[in-house]
Formats: sequence, structure tokens, C-alpha cells
Amino acid sequence: MNSSNQEKGFKTLKQLRKQNNLTSKDMADKLGISKAFYSQLENRTRRLSYDMAIKISKIFNYKPDKI
Repeated sequence: MNSSNQEKGFKTLKQLRKQNNLTSKDMADKLGISKAFYSQLENRTRRLSYDMAIKISKIFNYKPDKI
């Protein structure tokens, strides 16, 4: 993520997870996916679907278009 995105209020999954004191296993459990799948999302080796962005936004009370 570049600094211009951070200035606009964008946050990475890792930033959101760490700010909320959650592990990647915690997130995987909350989303009903494997830890490996969640790690791929967080590391951007797998593309985040709209449905998954909505689920994540509800967990963090954060706008899905800012993830």
C-alpha cells in the first residue's frame, strides 16, 4: 500500500487485525475460512471478493471500499 492510499483512510487487513488485537487464526475463524486462506488475503496473493470485504468490514466496523 502506498502512502497516498493511507492518507485517504485506506487500511490493510493486517493493520485492521493488529489494531484490534486479533491473530490471523482469530480472523479466519470469524470469517469461516482457513488460516491459510486468510493469510493469502492479507498478503494479497489472493484477491479479496466483495462478499468477503463486506464480512470483514462488519467485523471492524470499517467501510469495505477502504480495505
